[in-house]
Amino acid sequence: MAEGLLYRYDFEKPVAELEHRLRDVRKESHRNPAAVRTLEIQLEQLKRKVYAHLTAWQRVQLARHPLRPYTLDYVELLMTDFVELHGDRFFGDDKAIVGGLAKLDGRPLMVLGHQKGRDTKQNLMRNFGSAHPEGYRKALRFMRLAEKSRVPLAVFIDTPGAYPGIGAEERGQAHSIAYNLREMSRVKTPIFLCVIGEGGSGGALGIGVGDWVAMLEHAYYSVISPEGCAAILWRDRARAPDAAEALKLTASDLLQLRLIDEVIEEPLGGAHHDPAATAQRLKAAILRFLKSVEGRSGQDMVNSRYERFRRYGVYTTDVS
Repeated sequence: MAEGLLYRYDFEKPVAELEHRLRDVRKESHRNPAAVRTLEIQLEQLKRKVYAHLTAWQRVQLARHPLRPYTLDYVELLMTDFVELHGDRFFGDDKAIVGGLAKLDGRPLMVLGHQKGRDTKQNLMRNFGSAHPEGYRKALRFMRLAEKSRVPLAVFIDTPGAYPGIGAEERGQAHSIAYNLREMSRVKTPIFLCVIGEGGSGGALGIGVGDWVAMLEHAYYSVISPEGCAAILWRDRARAPDAAEALKLTASDLLQLRLIDEVIEEPLGGAHHDPAATAQRLKAAILRFLKSVEGRSGQDMVNSRYERFRRYGVYTTDVS
């Protein structure tokens, strides 16, 4: 991957410059190996300094990085025997949501998630990861098939939000999302969720009800995008960084608020710097979850899922 693509944001410029310098010195490494080692140490220290103190807005930027692994990348890296399924059996096949049957370490499961594109042509086909109503109906069909087949669900969330166009609204966008929220709460099979990039509003929640919710370290999960929030509160989208801080949308914020269960560490610089390592950490989280629910009945999963959501939020009855 080209350096210019890996480091595309302003806060990453010092890292990009030092890495460029290191690459030049390596060309003459036979003359001064000590200089190479010194720069390698400096680069490692700089990366740790930069990526250990990211703002909420900087994490949003990393979550949107165009080289970040998407659902089908993780399927390829983690799973075998993947058979992709298509269509909602009512209107069409929404390519913003993908899924099918696969095996993880020999264990059968159903995998589904949002899918973005790598270039303009792919993004138009995938609608930039923003699903239509038929995408959510397609996802629900997969969930019911998983329940019928008695296999667990692994769900990867990565969308800026559900598609807000007129056609989607005419075909019942809000109803599709609301219906999925209800039906996912009733699916009698274990559901593992992970926000791998953007977790945008109802578009994320439409496939976002489960028993264990993980987030990658630089993902975000929010009721609205920072730009949308800034436009509403201050009528100025340029204040998106302020909105990102106020929304408490980072993985660490949501773990502290007990809205998610786990933060999966990413390689320095983000998942796109080492997709294979990120995939292995994600795999370990899925396998831990599957082991924790072994032997539990479908109705038991539904009951515990209900209790999980009842625990959301903090309130007091003390009015003194």
